[in-house]
Formats: sequence, C-alpha cells, structure tokens
Amino acid sequence: MAAPNNISLSSFFHLFSLTPHRLQKRMLATWTPDQEVNQVRLRSGADMKRKLKWYDLVSLGLGGMLGVGVFVTTGFVARHISGPSVFISYIIAGVAALLSSLCYTEFSIEIPVAGGAFSYLRVTFGEFVGYFAGANILMEYVLSNAAVARSFTDYLCSASGVSDPNSWRIEVDGFLKGYNMLDLPAVALIALLTLCLCYSTKESSMLNLIMTVFHVAFFGFIIIAGFYTGSAENLVNPGGLAPFGAKGVLDAAAIVYFSYIGYDSVSTLAEEIQNPSKNLPIGIVGSVIIVSALYCLMALSLCVMVPYNQISNVASFSMAFQRIEWKWAGNLVGAGACMGIVASLLVAMLGQARYLCVIGRARLAPSWLAKVHPSTGTPLNATVFLGVCTASIALFTELDVVMELISIGTLLVFHLVANALIYHRHVIATGNSPLPTMLFLLFLSSTSLACALSWKLTHHHYLHRWGPALFGCLAVAATTAFHCLVPAGRSASWAVPLMPWPAAASIFINLFLMTTLRKLAYQRFGVWACLITLSYVFYGVHSTYKAEVGQEGGDEMDGGSSLPPTKLDIQVI
Repeated sequence: MAAPNNISLSSFFHLFSLTPHRLQKRMLATWTPDQEVNQVRLRSGADMKRKLKWYDLVSLGLGGMLGVGVFVTTGFVARHISGPSVFISYIIAGVAALLSSLCYTEFSIEIPVAGGAFSYLRVTFGEFVGYFAGANILMEYVLSNAAVARSFTDYLCSASGVSDPNSWRIEVDGFLKGYNMLDLPAVALIALLTLCLCYSTKESSMLNLIMTVFHVAFFGFIIIAGFYTGSAENLVNPGGLAPFGAKGVLDAAAIVYFSYIGYDSVSTLAEEIQNPSKNLPIGIVGSVIIVSALYCLMALSLCVMVPYNQISNVASFSMAFQRIEWKWAGNLVGAGACMGIVASLLVAMLGQARYLCVIGRARLAPSWLAKVHPSTGTPLNATVFLGVCTASIALFTELDVVMELISIGTLLVFHLVANALIYHRHVIATGNSPLPTMLFLLFLSSTSLACALSWKLTHHHYLHRWGPALFGCLAVAATTAFHCLVPAGRSASWAVPLMPWPAAASIFINLFLMTTLRKLAYQRFGVWACLITLSYVFYGVHSTYKAEVGQEGGDEMDGGSSLPPTKLDIQVI
C-alpha cells in the first residue's frame, strides 16, 4: 500500500522541480486575437448563441449598474466621507469609468470573446497578467454580488414596512461580528437568478429589459420628488457643501466607483452579440453616460431632501422619504430598489460566469467550467459554481467587510486594461520595439502614484502643496512626448479617439483613486494576490503547459529531451 503513495509523492516533487522551466515558457505566453476567437473558443464545445442587439446591451449595462451604487453606497458615503458633495464624487468616478469603458470597447471589438479583461490582458501582456486580472475580476463579481444581495434584504424590509433589516436575518452566537447575521433571503434570490441564467441568455436579457424600463422611471420619480420636497439649504448646512474637504470628495470617489461595476459585464457578452463592431460601442459607452447622469442626480436629490448628517447608513433613500413623512414613498423606494438590485445581480452573475468559462478554456481553471450547454447555449457549470460561491458569502458577510476590497480590485484591473490598450496600439499593432512604450507606461504610473501620495501627505506642507502639480505636469509632458514620438496603429473597426490621452487619463485616475483606500483594503488585497500567485504556480502553469505543449512525442515528465510543437501558434513577448 505504500508504493502508490511513494510514487505519487515522487511525481509531485518531480512536477514541482519543473515549475521554473514551465513558468519561463508560460508566464509571458500570448495569443493573437484570431487564435483567441477561432481556436481557444472551440474548447467550450458548443457555441454561445448570437441573439443580443444594441438595446439589449444598453439595458444590460443600465441594469448592471443602476441600483448597486446609489442604493448601497450613497448613504454611507454621504454621511461619513464626503457630505453633500457626494454627487461630485460620482462625477469623478463616472469620468474614470467612461475612460475605462472606452478602453474596454476597443478591445471587445478587436477580440470579441467572453473573457473580457482576462482575454485582453492575456493577448497583450501574457498568461500570468491575464490570470491575475481575471481572478481579481471574479473576486470583484462574487463579493459585490454577495454585498448587493444582502442589501436586497434591507430594501425588502423597507418595502414591507419593517424598520430593522436584521429582523429578517438570523443571528448566530459565537461567529465573528460582521459574519454572524445569516441572510436567507439573499441566498434565495441568488439561487433563483442562477436558475434563470442557466436557462437562457436572451430570455434573461428580456427580463432585465423589462425591469430596467420600470427602474429608470422609478429613478425619475425619486429625482423629481427629492428636488420637489427638498431644500437647497441642506446642501450647505451643516458644514458646507464639502464638510470633509477635497480629500473627502476623492476618498468617496474611490468608494462609489463600486457603483460602476457592471458595464464591463457587457464586454463579456461579445460572443452573444449580433454585429459586435456596431452594437458594443453603443451598449458600453451609452450605458455608462446614462448611468453617470442618473447617479449624480440621485445623489444630489438625497442630499437636498435630508441634511447629510441625518442620512441613514442603510436603505438611505427609503429612510429619507420617511423622515419627510412620505412613508408611502419610502415603501415604494424599497420596492423599486429591490427591482434594481435584482436587475444588477442578474447582469453581474451573467458576466461572472462568462469570465470563469473563458478562464477554464485557457486551462487556468478546471476544464469542466468551460463547457457550454448545447441546448441553452449558456456556460452552465460556471454559472452554477459561481452561484454557490456567491450565495455562501452572502449568507454570512456584511457589506462593509467587502466594499473596499471590491474597489481596489476593480481599479487595478481597469488600470491594467488602459495600459494594455496603449501597448497594443503602439507595439502589437505596429511592430514597434516594446521598450519605449514600456518605459512610458512605467513613468506614467510612477508619476501618477507620486502625485496621489503627495496629495495625501498633508503633514508635509510643501510637498502637499506643490507635489501634485509637479507630478501632474510631468505626466502630461511624458504623454505629449510619447504621442509625438512613438507611432501608433489603429483598429480597423472602431478605435478610441485621441489616443493615448483617454487611456493615459484612465491610468492616472485609477491609480489616484486606489491610493485613497484604507490600509486594511491593501492588506486584504495582498492576501488575495498571494493566493492568486500560489494558485498559478502550483496549478495554473502546469495545467496550461500540458494543454498547450502536450505530452505527445515526449515531455519532461517522461524524460524526453525535446518539446513537441505547440497546439497553438503561441507568441512570447
């Protein structure tokens, strides 16, 4: 009985000894867009069905974003971080989201597959960067979906006239605070949406379209009612428009960026869209612009209705109406918010399954997660697996435990996609040497980080006063020189205008917002990053090596001295 164990242990150590060689082969391995679209996609078996049109994409983008930020984060941020100037924070976050959405749009047309940022970065910077981004996106989706599902319980209580949302949760003695309130309604909602998404993408899109139409009309009611019943004096009393200063406005912008999670879900539907080059720009950019306007007006209406220091942390809009003695409107807000939260969850869970499906195609996750059901045309296994993960977290974990971790992962991935677009335009599309572009990207990120840090160092008066202007000017000068000196290629179908400025601005803003997050967010993110890296080293690199290199004709495991030809014509940076 000991022999098999010895063999298994020996094989493990031999496999571990091969890790450096395989890391050298795989970490920077890239694919061409044609290979990603026409060869890697075949690993899912059946194709996803192309049924979605531009209005489906706009409604999915709206459904994915509306309800998440305004109903989950606005009240908390307005009361504790920014004050009435929270609408300015939404403008800043909206500009950052719009710039990032432009980068996503060009990539999604160039590489119309379901992998989103994972595929874009894998094609541009190699396998490890793509996997790191893909794992962060999955973390963002699962945690944000769990947080939003728990907020569904808050607003469902409000719609039912129950003032304490925890009355519908089960408290468990002995669990840590923040993890001790079991939320069964949130789990039931996730389970129901998982079943819906397993059935059909088009029918799920139609359900979302119906809910989104009602939800936008409901937003209009809140905005009009808020301005009608409110007073402009609440914007300046007490403490002025920005009682926490400019720092509070920027800190709040990093938190409310959580509100814009959702537009990137549209890019993951590229395999299910009719005429992607026409419909994707309308769907992604159009939905971000509409949502930004609605968010600003919603935040402004809340602060007009109630002084910022009286805004409730939970179900803030419902409580605001009840405070002005419109109890019926408070119940209506609770019902409408529930509808918006259901729509946003539907879209986010739609996107997260497609990310995991494509990661499975790349063999960075078990291959059974990549399978597309031949009848429904949906990634059934990935949908069910992530539904279970999301429900498990929603059952235990409260919103404030995960909110900042979601923001840091989102900002990092959007930062990487902006870098990838500049690299793709100036190196891959033109055949230029990568060195000038890499040096520019490194310098731009460094100056952006220095600008943000000097802004935060308030105890160093001279650096705080002059540092942001100095480093900001250096970033602008470097971008101008790069634009003039390094030629760029252009996509044949659709391209971001005025490049590299939109992508450079996205890099700057995303890094600036990342530095406003608390130390605890970075500690949690550091643990997650270590887990991602270990997962790649111990599983991902070996799985992809076997899939792409294969063992036909000899491998190191068999003692062969030469490697067989690759299954795909893989390039290495």
